[in-house]
Amino acid sequence: MSDATTPAIVLGHRFADEVPEMAMPWQAAEPPAPRLLVLNEPLAAELGLDAGWLRTDDGVRFLAGVNVPAGAKPVAQAYAGHQFGGYSPRLGDGRALLLGELGDRDLHLKGSGRTPFARGGDGLAAVGPMLREYVISEAMHALGIPTTRSLAVIATGKSIVRENLAPGAVLVRVAASHLRVGSFQFARATGDDDLLRRLTGLAISRHHPGAGDALGLYRAVVGAQAGLIARWMLTGFIHGVMNTDNMTISGETIDYGPCAFMDVFDPATVFSSIDEGGRYAYGNQPAIAQWNLARLAEALLPLLDDDQERAIEKATESLAEFRGQYAAATLTGFRAKLGLTGRDDIDDATLTSLSEDLLGLLKSEKADFTSFFRTLAAAEDLGAFEDWGKRWRALGPDTGAMNRVNPVYIPRNHLVEEALGAATDGDLDPLHRLLEVITQPFTERPGLDRFAEPAPPDFGTYRTFCGT
Repeated sequence: MSDATTPAIVLGHRFADEVPEMAMPWQAAEPPAPRLLVLNEPLAAELGLDAGWLRTDDGVRFLAGVNVPAGAKPVAQAYAGHQFGGYSPRLGDGRALLLGELGDRDLHLKGSGRTPFARGGDGLAAVGPMLREYVISEAMHALGIPTTRSLAVIATGKSIVRENLAPGAVLVRVAASHLRVGSFQFARATGDDDLLRRLTGLAISRHHPGAGDALGLYRAVVGAQAGLIARWMLTGFIHGVMNTDNMTISGETIDYGPCAFMDVFDPATVFSSIDEGGRYAYGNQPAIAQWNLARLAEALLPLLDDDQERAIEKATESLAEFRGQYAAATLTGFRAKLGLTGRDDIDDATLTSLSEDLLGLLKSEKADFTSFFRTLAAAEDLGAFEDWGKRWRALGPDTGAMNRVNPVYIPRNHLVEEALGAATDGDLDPLHRLLEVITQPFTERPGLDRFAEPAPPDFGTYRTFCGT
């Protein structure tokens, strides 16, 4: 960046320096006509970036990865992964690029062109899927769920081929890091224990500094993921593609492809068009997370103990903690959702029975998962839920507190599709309106009724796609 008006931006390169075997030096493809579609100004301020400058031509070229600061080392990251249960030893950033670390967070691109990991793909992305990740990740952040963030989406000025021609885009993503279970699977597959040890040290220092060693790291990741998946379940979020390369070591939600929020409560709910067997259905998410964590344990075995049998025993004991931690986090969440936080006189068994009975009723009555809890806090007559409601009211819930944890606004699927369709056609107003609503999810406001309502009957069966 030679322009004297350009801010002094320093991008670190710890990943490239500490595990160079997993970092392929690469450059973003130059888009023919880059144009900023949406910029997350509050996030830019958190990162110490000048939002005004980011909106300039030079700023947009920086966001697109074309003008990188002197000394930066952009790389495509190598990782492996189990995808729908099948192991792929070499995946990596096929259409993505780690520009570097900005402070303690990664600055990362999606849709920035082919890399050596592209596996026949074009390395590009479309406006719709990149805006979907922006919308859903910012909604998750507003809901208090650990997540990667979206800094910007840039139209490239290039049409890409999918089912039809679609306008191309680049997403600028911010994350605590992009270390994932698949990163450790890749390192283990090399047979290089020193690489695995360095990767483990990097993960500890960046995310779990109190872990101490590989076993401590593993237990920390188990705990972080147990808490994360509980939060997904408590908000009706369905990730849709929980491959091991999509599970972070930090405990952040990552890679919003065929994701969606559930309307009618049903544990079998699947939105992804490629998940034909329902592997990643809403109700399967805790078990899949535990399965993924078992794959992390396998990757870490050489560092857990010199004796393989003892290493397996340590890993098994640590993985067994997931179920209890997930159950505890879920129960804590339901205490809050039902207005019973701080009530030591209500034991876990009572709360568990109450919650499980409620979930059974929600399914049988085909109730909307999100709006039910807001209605519960206000309604005197609960209709088909009245008998259950009598048990709940007898516990003396704090209904005022319920509205501080139960959202009134989430990214309803029909509203997301409406906004993305308009944006793809050049109208960004519905997108900005939706963002304004969902980033304040707990505060009910006049004139926003349609944003709190389930999809209309004519919306039909909803299907999402991976956004490739």
